[in-house]
Amino acid sequence: MNSFKNLLSWVLWPGLFALCMAITAYGFSHGHPVLYFNIAYVFLIAALWRLELWMPHEREWLKPDGQSFASIMHTLSSKGTVQGILLYSTTIGLADYMDGQGGFGFWPLGWPMWAQVVLGVVAAEFGLYWAHRLSHETPLLWKFHAVHHSVTKLWFLNTGRFHFIDSLVSIVLGLAILIALGAPMEVVKWMSAVTAFIGMLTHCNVEMRFGWLNYIFNTPGLHRWHHSKELHEGNRNYGENVMIWDIIFNSFYNAPHRPPVDIGTKDYVPDTFWMQVVWPFLTNKAKMRLRPDFEPLPFGYEEGKKKRFGF
Repeated sequence: MNSFKNLLSWVLWPGLFALCMAITAYGFSHGHPVLYFNIAYVFLIAALWRLELWMPHEREWLKPDGQSFASIMHTLSSKGTVQGILLYSTTIGLADYMDGQGGFGFWPLGWPMWAQVVLGVVAAEFGLYWAHRLSHETPLLWKFHAVHHSVTKLWFLNTGRFHFIDSLVSIVLGLAILIALGAPMEVVKWMSAVTAFIGMLTHCNVEMRFGWLNYIFNTPGLHRWHHSKELHEGNRNYGENVMIWDIIFNSFYNAPHRPPVDIGTKDYVPDTFWMQVVWPFLTNKAKMRLRPDFEPLPFGYEEGKKKRFGF
């Protein structure tokens, strides 16, 4: 890597994140937060698409995997739900409830908005962390989460590749904490934007370096370990945005060597979108009728951590 690309690899993650947040902040200040969030999001997609071709982390991941359509459809079916909640929060009464200081009323409304957003991200992350961790450590939830881990490469397009049930569990647990604390709707919108931007950056196939940022944010470097087939690597780094709960609950992982290029899951996941949606609901007998060569695997517990969550 030449010196310019080396320098760029250090500034890309914080630079792109800060720029997207600045565009979104402009939208908030002018009364159009959702519009400007989408402008920032489209910009981030375009930037990462070009950067992945120019300075990829893994050239092997540039090869087509046949999952682009499925990944787009999962994104529309799962992440579109979040946009709908934000756009129609007033219609469904959520905005009025939250802005009326619902919940237990603990929220520090007198704080500056930036401080409320930081608190909101950390607080919601507790729910997101446990939703994600439970989806790896309980057989029922893993059936749905396996759709996300079935990809054999990481790139910007599979950022939103989640089964809609998987996304619903995360949304409910993350949002419930903010509602219970009495956070205003503006904080929810900011938290959603942060999650979207970091999620896109986390899955990108761009050569980046992070240093101390790994101990604060969920970076691509950390998330590549999370997609490992090996449980002692893959059952780590559950944080969606920040790593505080991984550090507290002893699931932070960042080995000194390079993460594996051969990623995915050992469980069978169908190739087509509609079968991926239906598959987790089927019994093993139904799966074997649809696919005679299907062999169900026992749920993979990490050695010594069955039903104990590692602490």
